[in-house]
Amino acid sequence: MSLSASEFYEAGMSLPPAVRKDVALRLLESVEPDAVADRAAEEWLQSEAAAAYDRLKADPSRAIPAEDVRAHFEAKWAARS
Repeated sequence: MSLSASEFYEAGMSLPPAVRKDVALRLLESVEPDAVADRAAEEWLQSEAAAAYDRLKADPSRAIPAEDVRAHFEAKWAARS
């Protein structure tokens, strides 16, 4: 049986958090690392992500529910098709 990426994601999200973490790490390890992407991600984490986290900790009312974020990106993805 073959799953689409979306079906695989949904199946994975039904797993307990500890199992999801293990599977996610194993999947990441199975992909050949791209040094440029790794460096870009690290820079983003240290600058933008850290700053956004600090702003959220300072004012938790800025938080956006995960469902709203997911719906926003699903709509953007659907608009690309």
